[in-house]
Amino acid sequence: MLSGPDLGGGFLHQLSLDREEGNTFFTFHAQDGGSDAGGPPPGPLDVFGYSHPTNPCQFGGPRCWHRRFRLPFEAVPRVRQAYNRGRFVLETMVAQAYLGAPAGIEAALAEIVRRLPASDATTPPDWYVGSSTAAWILGAARRPRDIDLGVSRAGVDHIGEALVDFLIEPVAATDWPPGRIVRAGRAFVGTFREGARVEWAISLEPQPSGAPSEWSDANGPVRLLPVEFRGHPLRVSRPEYALVRAALAEDPVRFAELAGLVRRIGPDRDLLDGLLSDPPVPRRVREAVSRHLS
Repeated sequence: MLSGPDLGGGFLHQLSLDREEGNTFFTFHAQDGGSDAGGPPPGPLDVFGYSHPTNPCQFGGPRCWHRRFRLPFEAVPRVRQAYNRGRFVLETMVAQAYLGAPAGIEAALAEIVRRLPASDATTPPDWYVGSSTAAWILGAARRPRDIDLGVSRAGVDHIGEALVDFLIEPVAATDWPPGRIVRAGRAFVGTFREGARVEWAISLEPQPSGAPSEWSDANGPVRLLPVEFRGHPLRVSRPEYALVRAALAEDPVRFAELAGLVRRIGPDRDLLDGLLSDPPVPRRVREAVSRHLS
């Protein structure tokens, strides 16, 4: 055990290290801390990428979660720093996820663009803004709850260095649901009481062929748009990615909003054809997209 038991956000935390077949693994453990930790917490940690095992965790009973990272032993100081910041900001993150507390997206994004200058628009980017934050920057009304960044292989570590003061997970080889092996990082950019969660990852496994992806160039370059945010140049993923997700999720309000955004910007027909040609996309989804963009 490297640290713990420690309290934070209604949970009891531990940080452990173990070695398997020459690899060093660090594990963040968390369990429902009950009244001793100011709990019970308003919701589980699955929303932050933690795994909830079928059997009891190494530390704690049935209401426990963990995150595991593969890093060299020399990474102990930065892992401990991320672990401590994570439990200090957990109460705020839980309130944003479950209690309707607003995420400080504007301030967090301003800090990101200040620390991470955008690459030249003629070259492939080390990083870009994706998902709901990209749509919000382009004019969608729904406020995002966190910030998702797309990255190149070099960009994963570049972002980790630029946001080192805010890391809540070390940049490391790890797993993200649903079972993806990635090199990734997470941060909470802001103060302990105000800010926004930021996530970025790149797959360490071969990507299947198929529809274009917002997060990988395995099936062609990610389609991006140049924008400005508070005077800083920025690239964001096109809203067609979010539009198709909203259609698949059967979220009519979100779908209508994003369809209007795509119409206003001008649809990328090639991208839409690729996103809608994947066999699992139901016919009704293809027809709905075509009808709203015609």
